[in-house]
Amino acid sequence: MTRRHSVDEADLTRRLDAMSLKEKVTLLTGGDAWTLTPVAAAGLASLALSDGPVGPRGTTFGTDVPPALLFPSPGSLSAAWDEDTAYAAGRLMGLKAREMGIHVLLAPTVNLHRSPLGGRHFECYSEDPFLTSRMAVGFIKGVQSAGVAATVKHFVGNDSETERMTYDARIDTRTLREVYLAPFEAAVREAGVWAVMAAYNSVNGVSMTENHELLTGVLKEEWGFDGVVVSDWQAARSTEPTALAGLDLVMPGPGGPWDEALIAAVEQGSVPETLVDDKVRRILRLAARVGALDDGHVPRASPVPGNARSLLRDLAVNGSVLLRNDGLLPLRPGSLRRVALIGPNAVRFAVQGGGSAHVSPERVVSPLEGLRRALGDVEITVHQGVFPHAKLLPLDGTTATDPVDGTPGVRIEYRAADGSLLSDEHRDPAAYWFPLVLGEDFEELVVRTRLNLTEDGTHRLSVIGTGHFTLTVPEQPDQTHERLQDGDDIAGLLLNPPSHTFLFSAERGSVEVVVRHRPQRNLPHPVTLSGLGYDPARGTDEEELAAAVAAARQADAVVLMVGSDADTETETVDRTTLALRGRQDELVERICAANPRTAVVVNAGAPFVLPWADRPAALLWSWFPGQEGGDAIADILTGTEPGGRLPTTLPAAETDAPVLSTAPVDGVLDYAEGEQIGYKAYQVRGTSPLFPFGHGLSYTSWEYEDLVILGDTTRGLTAHVTVRNTGTRTGREVVQAYLEAAAGGPRRLVGFSSAEAGAGEAAVVTVTMPPRSLAAWTDEGWVPLSGPYRLQVGRSAADIRLTGHIPRVS
Repeated sequence: MTRRHSVDEADLTRRLDAMSLKEKVTLLTGGDAWTLTPVAAAGLASLALSDGPVGPRGTTFGTDVPPALLFPSPGSLSAAWDEDTAYAAGRLMGLKAREMGIHVLLAPTVNLHRSPLGGRHFECYSEDPFLTSRMAVGFIKGVQSAGVAATVKHFVGNDSETERMTYDARIDTRTLREVYLAPFEAAVREAGVWAVMAAYNSVNGVSMTENHELLTGVLKEEWGFDGVVVSDWQAARSTEPTALAGLDLVMPGPGGPWDEALIAAVEQGSVPETLVDDKVRRILRLAARVGALDDGHVPRASPVPGNARSLLRDLAVNGSVLLRNDGLLPLRPGSLRRVALIGPNAVRFAVQGGGSAHVSPERVVSPLEGLRRALGDVEITVHQGVFPHAKLLPLDGTTATDPVDGTPGVRIEYRAADGSLLSDEHRDPAAYWFPLVLGEDFEELVVRTRLNLTEDGTHRLSVIGTGHFTLTVPEQPDQTHERLQDGDDIAGLLLNPPSHTFLFSAERGSVEVVVRHRPQRNLPHPVTLSGLGYDPARGTDEEELAAAVAAARQADAVVLMVGSDADTETETVDRTTLALRGRQDELVERICAANPRTAVVVNAGAPFVLPWADRPAALLWSWFPGQEGGDAIADILTGTEPGGRLPTTLPAAETDAPVLSTAPVDGVLDYAEGEQIGYKAYQVRGTSPLFPFGHGLSYTSWEYEDLVILGDTTRGLTAHVTVRNTGTRTGREVVQAYLEAAAGGPRRLVGFSSAEAGAGEAAVVTVTMPPRSLAAWTDEGWVPLSGPYRLQVGRSAADIRLTGHIPRVS
């Protein structure tokens, strides 16, 4: 249960009455990018907000980010199919947020996996609204149990990134209610969430920050939401329409569309002051809940537990999905002399996606570290094989030193139009990019660093940002590149900056490189970026691939890691293909041909097409597993029970995906498929996916023996399902319940639960299905499904083991 501080509404009224109109309106826009302005007259301290789907980052972005806990991606959390696990993750995240001084966590993201191409697919829970709802409810209760506000986002229809600032999502009422609003309703009515974020996009012709029907009519009046509606950053673009619609807080600040313009609107009578008072009261109520008022209340919360890293490791194990296993796993160290660890993601491990969810962990356990711990004295060889990444990794302190003071980093010089030096400063290269405010006094940025090269050959140096770049390397011709950007999405530039890679030849040793950057100045914001990435000299792609194949042939077993990264899956950009980048498919084929004892680990947050899925002896999906991911993967490979089941469908071919385009047409994104996304669409079309929704293997086997159904669609249903562990070791089984009309049509997930049982033991799993999961939206509102219906229980949406009939509701 969410522990709520009992809010004294009379006290809020006294505080509200003590504020001037200017103080009220000032409070309704951020004091800066991440905090609200304190109001002494109301006894209100500054509230701090932080991004957080994979852990609280803090109130900075870019440089000087404090180390945080990096959790597995929400897709991984949802793959646990367990509300208690979601609660535990939320609780730990809330405790960490309190430790960091954060009052409001901008999570969870409950938009759906409408299309596997969605750029923030990894940041969302599932393709199914019921599974998303259950995981969100558990997570929110966990966060708020620590006295930190959860913020459910992005309300609503923000299921893709292409033209996200402006597209109009056209969604019919029934689909909107049953599919896309459902997780938000559960967050409000069941979890009692304290904040909701209004999205950038429009829904049915009205911008979400101006959508009175949804923000006030549905969210506040129908659902009874008493918390704060905050805009997505820069999503509020008007004064009166947003104020009248139900938006309470504009972010970021200062400035924005309210400020003095809202004061004028109140004084002129176009916005009632009572409406402003309601917004302020909501912020004061939020402050009371998180302990930011001077009433002495501080939410009771334990410190971050000392075993936090172990908890993160368990979360990653619980969400990892074993897709197939021909007996190779678990690996037995005693039978192995040499293991080949191969693949781009074995060397450049992807622990998180890109964008505003980014967290800087204090440490990351690599796959090599995890396997060395788990395998003991077994020899492990490492080969990347192929190089599919779109961007280079940032310079590090061992590679780059400031040529002025010799410390790890780079030197940035600000130069005037005549080339004269105005000022300079040292920067840490590990941040990769530096957000810089463009002043009128300088014309050019000059980035200098001394590279300590460990190999002879062709080296790669990347620059990021927009404008004109010139690379100077001693004894080589200058190289130039120009990259310009259109549009007003500053977040797109900051969160997914463009990159260009220069190649230069050099021998091992020390070499000073200079990058001259003339920033682009015609953008509608005064910010530019500058940063450097580096990749050392290596063999040709064919040489490196051949070396990986040779290592595979000589190994007793191969762990091959392929997948994605934070540049491929990121905010502001949808993917254009479900194919793995570069030559990864070829790598898998050649390695499996060289050694049939190969376990492939897919390290990705969203679906990809795997044309070789039947080739390896085992296939494990690790998602973006967070900072302890290397240990979690090694745990599973060597015998820990894999806990995950797929929260989204993996297609056999790209053309099988029910919704493949995320591009609006003339600004409109038409949700013409209605409820038929994910597994529902596959069933209706009769298309077989590569791996279905809900699929996941155990290290044991299960039989379903009996099904007893109680109740009806009006009162809710309870199913008692007897399952037996027919294998040789203890395991966990997730029982999934689907409702399907007797006349046919798509089945829908209406409940799930799990149980553990030892070898040969039976367990009775109780699956509770609330009335709402058994209802449909009509012109009269929610009504129970009238049937006749059948209840199907099984191991996935495509693996039904038992069926029972539900009485018709008269």
